[in-house]
Amino acid sequence: MENKEMKLKVAEAFSQNDVGRTIARIDPACMQKLDLLDGDIIEIEGKKVTAAKVASSQSDIGLGIIRIDGYLRKNAGTSIGEEVTVKRAEVKEAQRVVLAPVDQQIMIRGDVKPAFMGRVMSKGDLIVTGIRQQQPMRGGLFDDFFRDMMTDMSPMGEIKLAVVSTKPAGIVQITDMTDMQIQAEPVDVSKIEGIKNVVDVTYEDIGGLKEEVKKVREMIEIPLKRPELFERLGIAPPKGVLMHGPPGTGKTLLAKAVANESDAHFIAINGPEIMSKYVGGSEERLREFFEEAEENAPSIIFIDEIDAIAPKREEVTGEVERRIVAQLLTLMDGLKSRGQVVVIGATNRPDALDQALRRPGRFDREIEIGVPDKDGRMEVLQIHTRGMPLDDKVDLDEIAEITHGFVGADIESLCKESAMRVLRRVLPDIKADEEIPKETLKKMIVTKSDFKEALKEIQPSALREVLVQVPDVKWDDIGGLESAKQELREAVEWPLKYPESFDKFGVRPPRGVLVYGPPGTGKTLLAKAVANESDANFIAIKGPELLSKWVGESEKGVREVFRKARQTAPTVIFFDEIDSIASTRGGGSTDSGVTQRVVNQLLTEIDGLEELQDVAVVAATNRVDIIDPALLRPGRFDRHVKVDTPDEAARMEIFKVHTKDMPLADDVDLEKLAKKADGYVGADIEAVCREAVMLTLRNNLKADEVKMKQFREAMEKVKPKSEVNLRQYS
Repeated sequence: MENKEMKLKVAEAFSQNDVGRTIARIDPACMQKLDLLDGDIIEIEGKKVTAAKVASSQSDIGLGIIRIDGYLRKNAGTSIGEEVTVKRAEVKEAQRVVLAPVDQQIMIRGDVKPAFMGRVMSKGDLIVTGIRQQQPMRGGLFDDFFRDMMTDMSPMGEIKLAVVSTKPAGIVQITDMTDMQIQAEPVDVSKIEGIKNVVDVTYEDIGGLKEEVKKVREMIEIPLKRPELFERLGIAPPKGVLMHGPPGTGKTLLAKAVANESDAHFIAINGPEIMSKYVGGSEERLREFFEEAEENAPSIIFIDEIDAIAPKREEVTGEVERRIVAQLLTLMDGLKSRGQVVVIGATNRPDALDQALRRPGRFDREIEIGVPDKDGRMEVLQIHTRGMPLDDKVDLDEIAEITHGFVGADIESLCKESAMRVLRRVLPDIKADEEIPKETLKKMIVTKSDFKEALKEIQPSALREVLVQVPDVKWDDIGGLESAKQELREAVEWPLKYPESFDKFGVRPPRGVLVYGPPGTGKTLLAKAVANESDANFIAIKGPELLSKWVGESEKGVREVFRKARQTAPTVIFFDEIDSIASTRGGGSTDSGVTQRVVNQLLTEIDGLEELQDVAVVAATNRVDIIDPALLRPGRFDRHVKVDTPDEAARMEIFKVHTKDMPLADDVDLEKLAKKADGYVGADIEAVCREAVMLTLRNNLKADEVKMKQFREAMEKVKPKSEVNLRQYS
C-alpha cells in the first residue's frame, strides 16, 4: 500500500499534558487523508527526522497544522511556523537502546524499562522522563494506553536524555525484549549525529504569557528566520525589544526560549559584568559582544538588568556609565549596520533607562511582562508540577485561584517548598549509605496540605516589603455589627469576588470604605475579617509609619503602596488611624506641610487619572471630624460605615465570641451580663472576660471553670472607658 505523506505547518503543543510525551496532534481531516488512527506512529521530517504517536486535535479541523512540543520540534529540526513532512512511520522493534544524560551525572538503580515502555525514538533524539499526567485525557484507546504508561514513568523523576544509539537503526519502539542501557556520565551532545544543542527552554516552559510570546515571536523570530518578507515590504526589520515588568515574571526565561526556538546564536550580557577597571575597557567589551553576534548571525544579544549599564546620563555622576550608554547607542543604531542581530533588553526599572535608548531604531518595541492572572497562574503551576508526584486531591485550579499577585518565580518557589515538606517527612526513614527502599519512594507524594502549609511561608515577591500575613479572623469571630459587616461585604468582598455582576449593570463598585466610631468598637477587626473573607492580598498601613523626615519620601511611600497593590491585585489596602496622615488641609499646621502633601497624594491615587482595578481601600478612624473633606466624597471613600457602641443583642453576641472556648460554670448567665454591660464596647467586653479568667486563676490555679461571681467582680474592676468623648459621634 502506498505510504501517503502531507506537508503540515508546525504549531505549539496542544497543552501542558502533551509536553515531553512524544505526542503529535493533527486535525482529523488530515489524519483521514493519511489513513491514520489515534495511537499510530508517524514520521515527522524537518531538517531531521523523528517519530511520535499521533492523536486527533478536534479544535484544529481544516487548519493543516501539527501540534508538537519543544522537544519534538528540536528532534525534527523545525520551529513554530515552518512546514514538516508527515507520514506513517516504518517502526522496528528495538533490540538495544543506549541513552545518556545531557546536563548532569545520574545514578539509576533497578529496572528502568517500564519508564520507556512503548516509547518511539531514533538516534539523536532528546527525550524527557518522569512527566506527570496533569488531568485525565480524553479521546480513545491511545489516551488510555498513555495513562497506564505514565503511572510507571512518574517515579523516575524528570531527566533529559539523549538517544546515543539504537539497534536496529532508524525509528524504533521499546518493547519487553529491548535491552535498555542508561549511561551515568553526561554525554557531549555535539558528538551525537543530529543533535546541535540541548533543549534548554521552550515556549511550553513559559506559562501565562501567551500574548507576550506572540509579540516577541513576530518581533524577533520572524525577522531572523524570514528576512526576505521584510525585504519584500521594503522595510527594515525590528532591531530591539525592551521587556519590562516586576521581578520573577519570566523576562529572562522568555529571551532564552526565543533564542532556543529560533536556533539563533545567543549572547547573554548580565548588566554589570562588562564593567572594567581600565579606561575604555567596558566599551571595548561591549563592542566585542556585538562583533561576535555579527560574525555568528543570526544572533540575539540579551542584556539582563540593562538599567545597570544604561542609566540616564544626566543623573549619573560616573563618567564610565555615560560612555557605556553612548557606546550602546552607537552600536544599536550607529553608522555601521548591525545585520541580523536583535538586541533584547530586560529590566524591572524602565524609567531609569536613558531616554535615547527608548526610541524606534534602538528598542523598537516595549513589551510589559506583567503579573499573571488566574489562567496564567494555572499554566505556571502545571509547568512546575509536571515532574511532581501529586496526590489526587491536589486541585491546581484552587491553588491558582488563591495565589493572587504571585509571579512565575513565586509559584516555582511554592512548588519547591511543597516538595521539601514531603522530603522532611521521609528523611527519618532513610538510613545513611543504604539504598532507599521502594516503599519510601512510593510514599513521596505531594499532598494538598503540603501546598497549604507552603502557602503560609511563600509571599508574593512584589509585596514582601509591605505585605502582612492575612489575619485569621472570620465574620463569625466578630460579635454583632451586622449592618457594618453587610456594608463591608458589599463594598469590598463583592467587587473582588463577583466583578461580572457589577459589569452586567454597568456600574463601578465602591472604591473606598471609611469605618469610623469610638475606640474599641471593632473597626480594625472588621478590616481583618474583610481581608480574610475576600481571599485578597492584604496591605496594612499604620497611619504614622508613612511619614518621613525627608521631603517627598512620605508621598513616595503612598505611591509605592498603591503601585504594589495594582501590580498584585486583587488587594485590600487598610489604613489604620488614617486621621494621622489625612487631616484637614489649610489648618495652619506646623509639620512643614507634609500631611497636606500626603493628603494630595492620597486623593490622586484613589481617584486620579490612573484607574484602580481590583483594589479596595479601607480606612479606620475614631476622629472622623478632622479628616480632609475631599477624601470623604463619593469616588474616594464612597461608603462611611459607622461602628457604634453595641446594643444589648450585640453585647450578647460579643460575650458569646469571647467565651466560646472558655469553660463556664452553670451559674454564668450571659444575658444578664450583656444587660449589665450597658456602655461597654467590644474591647471592654473582651477585657471583662480576660479579667474574669485572671480572677479565677488568682483564687485557684487548678480551677476548672469560670463562675458568675468572677464576671461580676471583673465588671466592677473594668469600667467602660470608651464612653469618654462619645459626644462627637452622636
